[in-house]
This record gives sequence, structure tokens and C-alpha cells, in this order.
Amino acid sequence: MIDDDDLYRADDGATALAPEDREALIPTWIVTRDDLNRAERDNIAAGLRWARRRGFKVLDANDLMTLHKRMFGDVWRWAGQPRQVVTNIGREDWWALREHLHQLLGNIRVQAESRGRDPDEIAIDFHHQLVAIHVFPNGNGRHARLAADLLAIRLGREPFSWGRSDLVTVGDARQAYRTALKAADAGDLGPLLAFARS
Repeated sequence: MIDDDDLYRADDGATALAPEDREALIPTWIVTRDDLNRAERDNIAAGLRWARRRGFKVLDANDLMTLHKRMFGDVWRWAGQPRQVVTNIGREDWWALREHLHQLLGNIRVQAESRGRDPDEIAIDFHHQLVAIHVFPNGNGRHARLAADLLAIRLGREPFSWGRSDLVTVGDARQAYRTALKAADAGDLGPLLAFARS
């Protein structure tokens, strides 16, 4: 269990925050991890409303970058900008993140258009690869889950339930999600697909 008063402690696989990250926070009232989670949750809800209203193109790199900004732009100054450092999660070649994103979008676009795979598999593969690339300094899992939900809708499916949890709070659902991501890293999307629909 994390200490909510410790804003900088990385909890259960989350991207660690450093004291200098406080300079990138926009709200001055955030002092605990709980404060940060609440501010981000409210901002993410606004990002979802934006994506639903404007005809969001989930397989467009600019729209995906803007979605992240809409999800976190009231909380973090760097929202919507690719990370520029190696982090504890994601690809080490941070300088090629946009290239990896464009390649992923092209691959998923072809799969979505050909319908050669089950739509849920396409959306979950998209989610997994977005998380693996880890485009942004933080918020990648939440961004990838929302993007996968929007892709599932575009492909005629319901949004995923993601274990019926916010997956921000440390607990059984978050651990099951992380275990499923590790299985996907090893080439088995089955556990992640089952978790996403649980």
C-alpha cells in the first residue's frame, strides 16, 4: 500500500515522479498522490467528453497526442508531448517514439480495415503496444485504455470494462492488469483480453 502523503513514490509499477516534476504540475493545491489522482481523474473525464464530441480519429497520431493533452493538460505542463528521457517503463529509444507510434498506427489501421482479426484482439493489441512504446512521461496506461475503448467502439464493440476498476489504486485488479500486460509482452494477449472484458 502506498502512503498517500508521498507524492513521489512510484507505486506498483507506475512511472516514478521526481521532486523536479512538481514544477510541471499546474494546480498548486496538489500535495499528495491522492490529490494528483483526483485532479487527473477529473481531467481524464473532460478528455473523454472531448473525444466523443469531436469525431476523434483514434488511429491518427495528432489526435492521439491531442487526446493525451486533453486528458492531462489541466494537470501537467508536458501533457500531449512525447517524453524525452528513458523511464522505468517503455522503450529506451525515446528519440524515436513518434516513429514507433506512426508504425503502430499504420499496422493497426491495416488490421482494422481488413477485419482479419477479431475486433477486440485488434483493440487490445493496440492498447498493449501503446503501453509498451510509452510515448508520454506519464499517463500512458490510462491513455492507452481510453484509446483502446475508442477503437473498440469504432470497430462496433462495447468499450472494455478493464476489471471494473480505475487501475490507479493499488490492489488485486491492478496486479491482474500488470500480470496480463507481462503475458502480452511475452506474446500472449489472451490474459489481457480476458481482463479487459472482465
